Order: sequence, then structure tokens, then C-alpha cells
Amino acid sequence: MKTEGVKKNMLILTACLLATLFLFLVVLFAAGGLFQTKTYLQPWDKTYAKNFKDPRIRLAAYGLLAANGHNMQPWIIKLDKKDAMTFYLFADPERMSLQADPEARQLMVTQGTFLDYVAVAGQSIGFSVSITLFPKGTYDENHLQHSMTVQPVAKIQLKKAAPKPSPLFNSIYIPDTNREAYQSKKLTAAQTLAIEALGDSQDVETHVYQDRKNVQTLGKIAMDSAEIEAQTKRVMDEAAAIFRANEYQKNQTRYGFSLEGQGTSGFKLYFMQGLITLFPFLNSDKASADLMIQSTRTALDHTPAYAMITTEENSRASQVKSGMIYSRLTLTAAHLGLAVQPVSQALEEYPEMHDPYQNIHHLYAPNGQTIQMLVRIGTPTKTVPQSMRRDIIDLIKH
Repeated sequence: MKTEGVKKNMLILTACLLATLFLFLVVLFAAGGLFQTKTYLQPWDKTYAKNFKDPRIRLAAYGLLAANGHNMQPWIIKLDKKDAMTFYLFADPERMSLQADPEARQLMVTQGTFLDYVAVAGQSIGFSVSITLFPKGTYDENHLQHSMTVQPVAKIQLKKAAPKPSPLFNSIYIPDTNREAYQSKKLTAAQTLAIEALGDSQDVETHVYQDRKNVQTLGKIAMDSAEIEAQTKRVMDEAAAIFRANEYQKNQTRYGFSLEGQGTSGFKLYFMQGLITLFPFLNSDKASADLMIQSTRTALDHTPAYAMITTEENSRASQVKSGMIYSRLTLTAAHLGLAVQPVSQALEEYPEMHDPYQNIHHLYAPNGQTIQMLVRIGTPTKTVPQSMRRDIIDLIKH
């Protein structure tokens, strides 16, 4: 009788444990957002831009999908009140990354990425797009943030035209950054030529490096600079402040970082988001720094090539132009079956990054050029999820 009682108690205990585990998993996945609608992905829907009759808003909705620093989406759109085919792009000074990007150079590159997506989309849906950079003059660098509010980055003028379908248009819907491992094979001669042909010979150049020596050199620079960033608390704190831990946060604040950016998807995404939501200490400063270093090392160890964008000068216009070329690079790479990931920490202009900045410019821009972007490039081994995007209406100011 005692044996039967023990067995019965064990069965009850096991059932209670399984029920508790099941309840915990339900709570965990719910906290991670498994049952929530991802409204932050609406702009990626191929019907989203078509909802707007105003061609300026429609094209801006395509621009919204462009690559941008820290996923801050720092764009402001102002519609011309007198001309229904003209609008202006402003940089949003409230979305500056003051610690990682104190000179606002990356912010200007990000303005260029938006403009090129608008140009590619315009051609495909039947508009010629004319872009004039800094139509009212460049910034007053002594009053930079205020100047951004009054000086547009670009004037965009549209004209109805016959659609010219471009294979790059479909690439707009492919995430611009893939942090996963790449295949070991090098770029083909045709792929290399297509990437290097993107540069503007007057000011902007694009280079591909895939010989062993340069891959090792650039990989070491990228790794060293990532470790410096991980150890620079104020820069990491800035990134932590825009980390969205779960679906609720991503829906409420549709910009910044999330686990998707690290390639996490599927049930693992909700599981990890649930853990971080319920146990925030798991996302401590040290854990974040360690994860960044580990993921960077893994990515760099599986990188067959690097691409670099340089400019003859470092003016605001040159920075914007380099962003336009960078967008064209990401779209071209996707069309060619390639993926890219920026590894540009060595190009950041805060004091702790001085040595890597000087080193990479000494080696790869010895004649006074400025390196605007450094990316790893190769054939991806995995696809990656799309990242948060704001509603385009939130970008429009009157």
C-alpha cells in the first residue's frame, strides 16, 4: 500500500511540475509577445506605400525602409504647400546618436540612404526624381542642431514619367543588414565589378577587398574597434536606451534595437524576449557587451570580403552622397544574392576610437580621403527578419 501511495504522490508531483512548467512557458511567451500583432512591420508590407495617394508620401514610405544608423530613422518630411510634386528632407536633430556619432556624420549618411530608396522607387512606379542637396545652404556647424531644423538636407522634385521597372526595386523589401555568417566563397568578378562601379568618380568611390591580407587586416580593425565600443560605457548606455525587449515595446516605440537585429527569429525570439522581459538582469551591461563581442567575432570569422566607401572630402554633401551610394550598394548586393553588414565602429569619431580611426585611414585612405562606410559582404547562409519601422505619417511635419 505504501508503494502505491508513493507512486500516486509522485504522479501528482510530476503533474504539478508539468503544469507549472506549462504555465511558466505560457507566461514567458506571452511576455515575449507571441500573441501580439507586429504593427511595427506594417511599412514592410508591399501594399503599405500604395495606401497613400500623395506621391510624395508614397515615395517617402519606400524611403522609410532604407538603412539607417542605430535604426533611429532620423528623417523629417515637409511637403511643399504650393507644389504638390515637391517635398523636403530634413535630418531630425532629436534622433542624433550623440555618443556614437558626435559629429553627426552617420546621421548625414543616413539621409543619403533614404534619398536613394526614393529615387529607385520613383523610377519603378513612374516618377522621375530630381534631388538637390542643401538647397538653402549647408549647416552652421557652430549651431548644428538648430541648423538642422531650418536647413533641409534635400529638395525632392517629382515628375510623372513612364515606369521603368528596376530589379533593385524588389530588393527594397530585403533587410539591408545581415549579421549572420557568410559563405567562404569570394565575390565573383562580375559581382565585384558591379559593386565597385557604384562609386561616383568625382567624389565617392567604392572598393572591394577580398585578398587574404586585406581581409585579415580589416577584420582585425573591425574586431578591435568593436571591443573598444563594447568597453565604452556611455556609448553602450546610449544603445541600451533604445533597446526594445519585447513586441509591446516594439509596437509602442518603432525604432531602435531589438533581438531581430542579431538574427534571432521564430520561437527563439519570443523565448529570449520573454526571459529579458521577466528577468531584466539577463540583459545587463556586461551581458550586452559580451554578446556584442561574441557575435562580432563570429561574423568576422565568416567574412570573405569587405567593401568600403570613401569620399574625397568630408563635407555634409559628400556624407549624404556616400549614403546614397551605400543604399545602392545594399540593393545591388541583394539583387546579386549577396548580403552586407556595416562594421564601421573604427570610423566613429569619439576619443576612445581615435587610434583605430587613424589606423584605418592611414592604411586605406592615405591621400586625405574620408572612409564613410566599411561593411562585410558575402553570400549569406541565412535570411534575417525585418526590423522595426515607424509609420510614415509620423515623419511628416508641417
